[in-house]
Amino acid sequence: MADGERPPDRGHATVVERRPAPLRTDDGDHERFAHYIFVPDRNAEAVVLEARVTGTPVTALCGKRWVPQRDPQRFPLCPTCKEIRARAGRGRDGGEPAP
Repeated sequence: MADGERPPDRGHATVVERRPAPLRTDDGDHERFAHYIFVPDRNAEAVVLEARVTGTPVTALCGKRWVPQRDPQRFPLCPTCKEIRARAGRGRDGGEPAP
């Protein structure tokens, strides 16, 4: 090899790691409320507990999507969730709201 010459490239590769986009959760005024969730054929309280442990987002009746982390007893009930639940005829006996 002569002075100033570089050795030939020998199998350099570029690795591109693809990561899934993070799940989108909602921000805004809905953070000030406790929300009702509904998952067919599942206990809402069990779903909320699982979501807290795994960090999986849940979706409220009003459409808000978030990972439950707070005590729902410390927040007023979301008026939209309350209205949707009342129209569905579920009353107050179908589970507890999730924060």
